[in-house]
Amino acid sequence: MIKTSDNTAVKTVLGRREFLEKFMIMGGTLPMVAGASWAQDVKGAEQALASPTLPTWMKTPGGGTLDYGHVSQFEKHIVRTKAPDTPQTQLFSVWHSPIENQPGIITPNGLHFTVNHNGVPEINPEQHSLKIHGLVDRPIKIDMQTLLRYPMVSPIHFLECAGNTAANAVSLSAMDLNVQDLSGQVSGAQYTGVPLKYLLKEAGVKASGKWVIAEGADGGSHSRSIPISKLMDDAFIALYQNGERLRAEQGYPMRLFVPGWEGNANVKWLHRLEVSDQPAFSKDESGLYSDILASGKIKRFSFHMGVKSVITRPSGTMQLPEQKGFYEISGLAWSGHGKIKKVEVSIDEGKNWQLAQLHGPVLSKSLTRFSVPWQWDGGECVILSRATDEQGNVQPTRSQWRSQYASYSFNHFNAIQAWAVNKSGKVENYYV
Repeated sequence: MIKTSDNTAVKTVLGRREFLEKFMIMGGTLPMVAGASWAQDVKGAEQALASPTLPTWMKTPGGGTLDYGHVSQFEKHIVRTKAPDTPQTQLFSVWHSPIENQPGIITPNGLHFTVNHNGVPEINPEQHSLKIHGLVDRPIKIDMQTLLRYPMVSPIHFLECAGNTAANAVSLSAMDLNVQDLSGQVSGAQYTGVPLKYLLKEAGVKASGKWVIAEGADGGSHSRSIPISKLMDDAFIALYQNGERLRAEQGYPMRLFVPGWEGNANVKWLHRLEVSDQPAFSKDESGLYSDILASGKIKRFSFHMGVKSVITRPSGTMQLPEQKGFYEISGLAWSGHGKIKKVEVSIDEGKNWQLAQLHGPVLSKSLTRFSVPWQWDGGECVILSRATDEQGNVQPTRSQWRSQYASYSFNHFNAIQAWAVNKSGKVENYYV
């Protein structure tokens, strides 16, 4: 018996100690799991070892290794997928991370989501440089070799596209999609790069300099206007991702990284920073990435990604292997405003809530793993998660979010994600 956040007793969500005790050898007895005892499992394993029949890989030496490691052939099915509701071309493409198969908070580089508006340029780092000019005392131009000599930081952060989970924002009925298709435009990584405050102080920003127009060296010269205050705070020029140089699709040889802000503002293939007294009102920040409110007014420069969580297991289109039994509800939470303070999980469509365990490290503007043990009784249920960050921001319901924005608006959708589980164990997308 557990007390929920509103002091209501719930029997079907287990405490962690109770959950573990179900799976431990207690007092010389072995609990039953999935219809067979542990004693039977151990006996079967002993018989298999005693058998002269061994699997092929135990009979011959294995193969060699490569100059760059590859995933096991049995894991090659875990790949990114293209956004199901987005026209894909060579220039414009959207690839989603398989977050349902990500157990921690770090996304492998090859599975990191990517959105490309003008194709992916192949840039020779020896011919690339960064220019800082405009309202500065000393305009500077820094080549790659010089930039690599600056002091660097290596924080762990999430990156999320403003359009992540857009299908749930605009579709009148819940589409039967998996969590990768719905919310796969978010990833987590450790980035290494040079804090921008070092370079801006070196250039000497004038008192009138309040904004910086960051421009990429791609075919469309993608640019975004960023307040100087953010760049002087925690923004940096990312050169490495998860211990290796940036991939081309992630902005090689350098990208702007502004922690906690929408992905489009993290300009890839960065080559120019122009200090200005006002924003540029570029194409993307004036059109695609402006929020249309319910009143019809436009909300510009809504950079922060709101507090959000999603249960990744079990999640949409999955099939629970047993009709009932013990499971772990697990997912990811994040906020562009700082650390995750708590995540609550409900198995009864939000009537009662149970605090989930946050798995460390719990970092600012980073993915946070959460989980709660669950004993499914085999009946229909609706599971959902609700995150709260350290600033007190609480993840809204879908109706709360929709009431603020125009019916066709979808950027910065951070509403509670619900999954319905039917009696056969099929999991489907669901609206609450």
